[in-house]
Amino acid sequence: MEVQDVLMIGREVLLVALLLSLPAVGVSLVVGVCVSVLQAATSIQEQTLSFVPRIIAVALVLMVTLPWSLRVLTDFSTRMFGHLMEVSR
Repeated sequence: MEVQDVLMIGREVLLVALLLSLPAVGVSLVVGVCVSVLQAATSIQEQTLSFVPRIIAVALVLMVTLPWSLRVLTDFSTRMFGHLMEVSR
């Protein structure tokens, strides 16, 4: 295995990790900003008010994107096992 192959695999690992975490992080960011604006407008500073909606939104997004995430992980694993077979020859 050459250095270029290792760099390509590392790049692909980081890209897949970014792709899989993007929906949850994005929704958490949007919900957090919306709740913060609401808290600032109403002067309510309750910590659970910002935590609970985020958890619910992230859980919903993870349930909705689960088939896509599994497909991405399956494709990635298949490619990695293919590289493993090439290296072991």
